[in-house]
Amino acid sequence: MKWTHKATEKIAKELRALPPAEMRTRMAELKKELLKLNVQVATGANPASPGKLKQTKKNIARLMMFLGQQKEV
Repeated sequence: MKWTHKATEKIAKELRALPPAEMRTRMAELKKELLKLNVQVATGANPASPGKLKQTKKNIARLMMFLGQQKEV
C-alpha cells in the first residue's frame, strides 16, 4: 500500500483543476517564492518555514507535469 498525505492529494487535485493559463501564472508565482526562499538560505538566514522550500519545488514540478500532460492530449 502506497503512503500518501491527504494535504498533498488535495494540493495536487486543486492544481490539476486549474486551466493552463492559470497554471502558468501560478508557476510564475511559485518560482518567485522559491527565489526568495533560496535567497534566505544563501544569506544564512533561517527560513520561517524550512519545509516550504521543498514543498514549493514539488508544487512547481507538479504544475510542469500537469502542463506537459495537457499538451499531449
